[in-house]
Amino acid sequence: MSSTRQRLRQSGASRINNDQIADLVPKLQHLITEIRSRRSNKASASKVLQETCNYIRNLHQEVDDLSRRLSELLQSTDADIIRSLLM
Repeated sequence: MSSTRQRLRQSGASRINNDQIADLVPKLQHLITEIRSRRSNKASASKVLQETCNYIRNLHQEVDDLSRRLSELLQSTDADIIRSLLM
């Protein structure tokens, strides 16, 4: 059993059934702009989940990039000004 499944069982979280998945996939489809911009009204659940994962990875990358840039700015000579703006 995967560690994720073990954690779900230990936490008492209930399993998601097929009906719940079928209900969530269209909601994800509306949230992800890459899928929404396509002309197709129907996408497979696996495609929606794949696009969702890609979107989340991209968001993580953006956060990492912005964090790196902020860190570089804070180390610069104008760090006091930047810190005061953040507070």
